[in-house]
Amino acid sequence: MKGYISPVYGTKAIHVSQIRPSSYRQNDFAPLEMELLHESIKSDGYTLPIVCYYDKDEEIYIIVDGYYRYRVIVEYADIYEREKGFLPVVVISKPCAGRLASTIRHSWTQIGYGKKNIGQIFNRIHELNLSDRWLADQLCMDQNEFDRLRKMSGDH
Repeated sequence: MKGYISPVYGTKAIHVSQIRPSSYRQNDFAPLEMELLHESIKSDGYTLPIVCYYDKDEEIYIIVDGYYRYRVIVEYADIYEREKGFLPVVVISKPCAGRLASTIRHSWTQIGYGKKNIGQIFNRIHELNLSDRWLADQLCMDQNEFDRLRKMSGDH
């Protein structure tokens, strides 16, 4: 795309008080995974920004991807203090369905996310009156792959 600039080049420091999780992405890491992420951020710092969209009406950044990195700064005082409460954030500007698609694409390959939370994704898709075909297209799945996914979610 001519003239396109990837959001990562606009990374900015946003105070955690101005960030909140999305309504459709609130699942939990196992305690060991959280400890490992804490240790990684403690040792290496934040190496990946949190992906958010900015809600102008509420004047708040809402997480599209990076929920667990956000949780580390909220739950671990050593990280909060070192970072002075700020997180690296990149902003994408999309309507709700586009943000949901971005969350799916960002998170799909993370260990355990897809299988564990696909039912939640299907529920949100239905709430937004989006079609199964829309979700299949966002995940680059053919009909057989999508049917297996639906079966795995328990949503027949």
